[in-house]
Amino acid sequence: MSLRPTLETRKAVPTMEGAGVKLHRAFGFQDPTELDPFLLFDDFRNDRPQDFEKGFPWHPHRGIETITYVLEGTVDHGDSLGNTGTLGAGDVQWMTAGSGILHQEMPAGNARGQMHGFQLWGNLPSDQKMTAPRYQDVTAADIPVVTDDDGTRVKVITGSFWGQTGPVDGIAADPQYLDITVPAGVKKTFKIDTYRRAFAYVFEGSAAFADASTPAGVLLEKEVAGEEVNIRDLSGDRTLIRFGTGDEVTLQAGPEGVRFLLISGAPIDEPVAWHGPIVMNTQAELMQAMRDLNNGTFIRPAH
Repeated sequence: MSLRPTLETRKAVPTMEGAGVKLHRAFGFQDPTELDPFLLFDDFRNDRPQDFEKGFPWHPHRGIETITYVLEGTVDHGDSLGNTGTLGAGDVQWMTAGSGILHQEMPAGNARGQMHGFQLWGNLPSDQKMTAPRYQDVTAADIPVVTDDDGTRVKVITGSFWGQTGPVDGIAADPQYLDITVPAGVKKTFKIDTYRRAFAYVFEGSAAFADASTPAGVLLEKEVAGEEVNIRDLSGDRTLIRFGTGDEVTLQAGPEGVRFLLISGAPIDEPVAWHGPIVMNTQAELMQAMRDLNNGTFIRPAH
């Protein structure tokens, strides 16, 4: 077994999307090879309805998959194929845009006016760019939860983990998407297949993630002693941790515990031509998508 080194720890950056939704972006619209097959990750957490209620009106997607995971509040959605629905707390929607779809997402807060969720974009390989669009809407009740003797709790959204398999299937990147809670002070190791690229996103509590030069067992001891530690993530306030190659991720939870997403997928390793919500392989394909959008042929008839 080999420990995945921590390549980078960075905070998500405030930005604005849609009709004026304030959110934080952990990565996206930069180097698409960095976390291939994943292109973008947004955290839309807000306590003020005016910061999110205008939502994401009608917009196109082609060549990618969007994964929306709601923790608090609701998201009403609709698309150009006539699909409508509402995602509630704990629900997931995995949308394969494929050849093209127009849709809208309109968030609403919970009883306290709070909204929290995530959206991840996954790339599609060239032979699936123009596949028929499809949805996988998954309710919170359908997502398996597995716990360990030390109190660690894992929601398995997709992929297999600790004997459970998530309900989302047939995804191009063969992803594993886990929502993990580790109690205070617990040291934990999670195995990830070596062929996957992987990242963690910490959004509650704190933890120290180990690499080869700083074993997790001494991280908190060093912190308490006031010593500098090599790899730290001590903030649950929207922190991305990007890992190198290996088959294990090891961490030690901080004094209040930690909750984070652990996401991995198989790299596609293909050229990327990217403009906003449309991701193709070549500039020619991208220009064709723009022409289709402008002349009304973006949505392909069902076969």
